Amino acid sequence: KYTQSGLQGAVKEGFGSRESYIRGLVESAGGKLEAFYWAYGQDDVYLIIDADQATAVAISLAVNQSGAVELSTTPLLTAAEMDQARAKLPTYRPPGA
Repeated sequence: KYTQSGLQGAVKEGFGSRESYIRGLVESAGGKLEAFYWAYGQDDVYLIIDADQATAVAISLAVNQSGAVELSTTPLLTAAEMDQARAKLPTYRPPGA
């Protein structure tokens, strides 16, 4: 989500230029930009990147510290990764049970 100043900069610079810059940023950190979509509503941009956790956090830190964007991440997991987690399920007792 762009802040007001970030959106003003994107309008001034051009949206294609911004997308190209972000692609280079992700690649320079060691990730791969798989999809980039502009949106309107609650969020302004959606990215799908292929990167390890440290790379994703590094990109998030770099972008968020600028103050021009409020970046949040959502890790995406494969079915195989979910099955690995399922194999580690501990026993859980809900409060009061």
